Amino acid sequence: MSKIAVIGSGFSGLSAAAYLSAAGHETHVFEKNETAGGRARQFETESGYVFDMGPSWYWMPDIFENFFADFGHKVSEFYVLHLLNPSFDVIFKDDMISVPENFIELCALFESLEKGSALQLENFMEEARFKYEVGMKKMVQKPGLSLTEFVDFDLMKNAVRLQVFSSFSKHVKKYFSHPKLIALMEFPVLFLGAMPQEMPAMYSLMNYAGLKLGTWYPQGGFGKVVDAMMRIGRNSGAQFYFSSPVEKINVEANRAAGITVQGKEIHFDAIIASADYHHVEKDLLPEIFRNYKESYWEKKTFAPSCLIFYLGIRKKIKKLQHHTLFFEEDLYQHSLEIYKNPRWPQKPLFYVCCPSKTDKSVAPEGHENLFMLMPIASGLEDAEEFRETYFRIMMTRLEKQVGEPVEIFIDFKRSYCVKDFISDYNSYEGNAYGLANTLRQTANLKPKIGNKKLSNLFYAGQLTVPGPGVPPSLISGKIVAQQIIKQLKKNKR
Repeated sequence: MSKIAVIGSGFSGLSAAAYLSAAGHETHVFEKNETAGGRARQFETESGYVFDMGPSWYWMPDIFENFFADFGHKVSEFYVLHLLNPSFDVIFKDDMISVPENFIELCALFESLEKGSALQLENFMEEARFKYEVGMKKMVQKPGLSLTEFVDFDLMKNAVRLQVFSSFSKHVKKYFSHPKLIALMEFPVLFLGAMPQEMPAMYSLMNYAGLKLGTWYPQGGFGKVVDAMMRIGRNSGAQFYFSSPVEKINVEANRAAGITVQGKEIHFDAIIASADYHHVEKDLLPEIFRNYKESYWEKKTFAPSCLIFYLGIRKKIKKLQHHTLFFEEDLYQHSLEIYKNPRWPQKPLFYVCCPSKTDKSVAPEGHENLFMLMPIASGLEDAEEFRETYFRIMMTRLEKQVGEPVEIFIDFKRSYCVKDFISDYNSYEGNAYGLANTLRQTANLKPKIGNKKLSNLFYAGQLTVPGPGVPPSLISGKIVAQQIIKQLKKNKR
């Protein structure tokens, strides 16, 4: 049995800890914050609001089921899932679209906006289903260590159908011409970290995940998913340490010999860094043992940061669903202001989540729990006056949509932005979602999961394979656990 340290308890760290401890290794997880979950942490107010701090879209339910199945369990043993209907609302300048959970109803909705688009949607989704099946079951399972991993008959045979080298935006426009349908199909990639024009068409698999597999909600919020994953790890003996930031990775004889926590050196046979990759290399490792220079990170394309408001409202809001996208403004222009000309957006798009519509446990009786999120470029100047300016913009548009006052009923308000992502997660330039899934940052072109000079140091999370998002993070933890187990076996020969 080997002794392994996991730095960070986000989804990739929790996943890695679960697999390692189940394989019989002594596993210790060190978390700088007071609770587990990383960006998926929760906080609770004295008045009874429970806020998910980050992820709020539960897509790809099969990935979660696969994780728990690996340990002989089912999701239903840990938390209750609700299939949302409508999946979400989209607000445009002149009207609103409610996206139904039922695919037949969705086809009818498309047909009502553009003649012939129902059949086009069916064809689009059939292609997207194929990409999802191959992409999520084969491609994202690769550790990205060598191009030979892709010498796979099925992958090679279907390379053209996967459309890795085609533009996502052009792909969508082959099927649809109505601007509202295009916006609806392009919105998921806004959070993957690139302009739709620069995103590989392979990522239409996200449309399949959201529009065909459904949008779900775990009762109690994403904190219940975090708790469930911790239970899996603890059941196999994994130990967790909170408010315990790692100060240094100690190197001896060209091996990662251990870590320093609160001034104390602790020996480990291997280390998984699921904290921010750049932070680990820059702040925890001696320079000669880093995989990448600072210039490497400066050239990378990062997914957005966010301005978030957590709001408690002391009344119910009638005309509001669980998920609402405010797309009254131009998606392309907002994307430019994130990726091409980084600045605070002139006419922003934003998103509102109201989980209390589905879950009474996240707000006091008769109250609403609101989460308002606006994607912005990473690295922007983050000042209180900017936050308040955009709070006013979002609140004005929200009140206009629901047709009733909201702001005067706020009894809890907290904002979160670039500075907070840096402070809480050591996030590179305050990014919220990790490394963008552009063609030049896909698969083997992402930062490597293994340290090139220290054979027992590995990386996991949204800055390495397979990429940003909760399901990919679960997979990232599994991939890196498998690699470290192989390495430990090799070292004992």
